[in-house]
Amino acid sequence: MSNVEKLLDGKGTEIWQVSPDDTVIEAIRLMEDKSIGALAVLLNEELVGIVSERDYARKVVLKGRSSSDTKVKDIMSRQVFYVTQENTVDHCMVLMTEKRIRHLPVMKNDKMIGMISLGDVVKSIINDQEYKIKQLENYISWEESY
Repeated sequence: MSNVEKLLDGKGTEIWQVSPDDTVIEAIRLMEDKSIGALAVLLNEELVGIVSERDYARKVVLKGRSSSDTKVKDIMSRQVFYVTQENTVDHCMVLMTEKRIRHLPVMKNDKMIGMISLGDVVKSIINDQEYKIKQLENYISWEESY
């Protein structure tokens, strides 16, 4: 069973971020530029929220607000669920499913050290399952040869 530390080792720990006072258009441009669906919202290196494409769609587009005039702090999700390096990937999947979220910051000593997405978690679970299947196939082949 993989943990978040192993997932980050493969994915990397680069954190794309905005501040609460940045405009929504700046956040959306950064998401587009980096091909990501969410950004950490940091204030003085402290995680204060997450802003996602879903926040944009629901709180700007559907409400007819201006992306240039609206601040990130006005649409970001303030209740942030997070994990640590020690958490299992399975725990991340359960948390994301229960809370209906697609991104989880990874924290260490109250400092954000990475961000994982639902896609990262699913990919990790698939890789673990493929590895287990290969091990079972090898074991069956070994057993049959004796």
